[in-house]
Amino acid sequence: MPPSSVPPATMSQRRTALIGGCLVAIGPISLALYTPAMPVLVGEFGTTESMIKLTLSVYFAGFALTQLVCGPVSDAFGRRFATLAFMVVYVAGSALAVAAPNVETLIAARLLQGIGASVGVTTARAIVRDQFSGETSSQIMNAIGIILAIGPAVSPTLGGLTLALAGWNAIFVLMMLCGLVVVGVTLGFMRETGRPDRSRIRPRAILSAYGRLATHKQFLSTSLTVAGAVGALYTLATVLPFVLIDRAGLSPTQFGIGMLAQSGMFLCGSLAVRYAMTRNSAYRLVPVGLGFIAAGSIALALSIALLPISYLSIMMPVGLYAFGIAFVMPAMTTASLAPFPDMAGAAAAMMGFIQTGAGLAGSALAALIGEPVLATQIIIPGLGLMAITAYLVHRSSAPAPLPEPRPLVPAPEMPRSDRD
Repeated sequence: MPPSSVPPATMSQRRTALIGGCLVAIGPISLALYTPAMPVLVGEFGTTESMIKLTLSVYFAGFALTQLVCGPVSDAFGRRFATLAFMVVYVAGSALAVAAPNVETLIAARLLQGIGASVGVTTARAIVRDQFSGETSSQIMNAIGIILAIGPAVSPTLGGLTLALAGWNAIFVLMMLCGLVVVGVTLGFMRETGRPDRSRIRPRAILSAYGRLATHKQFLSTSLTVAGAVGALYTLATVLPFVLIDRAGLSPTQFGIGMLAQSGMFLCGSLAVRYAMTRNSAYRLVPVGLGFIAAGSIALALSIALLPISYLSIMMPVGLYAFGIAFVMPAMTTASLAPFPDMAGAAAAMMGFIQTGAGLAGSALAALIGEPVLATQIIIPGLGLMAITAYLVHRSSAPAPLPEPRPLVPAPEMPRSDRD
């Protein structure tokens, strides 16, 4: 279905962006709030560093794998129903984590949180695809990216301060409150944008949908481009606490404040993209972003090899990488979902699974390597190379001039005032 045949929007662009940003942020916030406490929890539970890293790995696993379930659920029962059902699981997991008496309970709680939070990415992208396409979709994806950057930007700082003032349990209380906010936004402000079809929850229909996606070259190449970019952030969430706290000597509170560099650079990149999209299509900005990702990857590998480990030697290259991600996501996300208006939930879920799966794979490889600094030096540039390679494959096989339908070619029709 071409963009011109997209049904009339049930929510304005601004409302869609705000709700989408709220939904998609719950997953990264649940990571960013938690990371300052990871080294501390080793002592609190009298366990090993590997067991605490496992709490993050099971969160990733639940977050990645459950997207393959919540996508078809949202296609079958509606975006609002799916969001509410999975957020109840998230809130329950947060409550269990607050009272966790041992690390095994904490692992189970983090798994529940990952399962519940997985609906955010899927629903946010699906409600955009349900209503918008082309350059308008890219604009909304960019706006969601700006909102997404704000939550994780302040979360490590908030997590570090909360840890210092009230202990690790209070961090999970904050997560529970965030989950309740998402429930309130869904009930009070989200309108149903999909066309629920119960047949899509049948196993045969699910397998058919994912089989179609798994063999679609445009979907795979664009999704892997995003996965290589964003997967680095998920991997960094597992290794940076141990690099910056254990090796660079930061306290948990300093680490939380220091992570503003990563999220702040992503926010700056998103704002730069928003300005650039008034003069260029989002698709033409992708190579610029990949250039920053390449520069950050090379700088990170070289700085670890040649310089003493310090906050600046690590975070300056990471900031370059994060800045570039903001240029890649809007157009590549839009291009991934564009061919699938009939199953936007499944497509968004599969894309989220690939994206989060890259982070899960990076985290697992980091655990196998064991040494967090060496893991950072190898894995992050490797993910950057994956993003660039996938994009080159996409360009080599895309129909001229653009893989996304023609509305991506001209400058945005919407003025800077962001009309509703």
